[in-house]
Amino acid sequence: MATTTMNISLPDSMRVFVEETLADDGYGSASEYVRDLIRADQKRRNEKRLETLLIERLRSGDDETFTMDNVRADLRRRIKAKE
Repeated sequence: MATTTMNISLPDSMRVFVEETLADDGYGSASEYVRDLIRADQKRRNEKRLETLLIERLRSGDDETFTMDNVRADLRRRIKAKE
């Protein structure tokens, strides 16, 4: 996995918050904390996409059997089509 260095400017109040979070929650570095925040955001966005797909499927009135396998396959097709 390739890594890229990013510099992020924060106001003092946010820097203090990050430093306190590192100490309180056991993160080894600010980078570890930021990676964790990004992973959580990625998960939230994926869950939102899945929820949207489920709602669309429910509203479609499609007679096809509604299974999670079908939903996942449809989601994979939609993601692949956007690539």
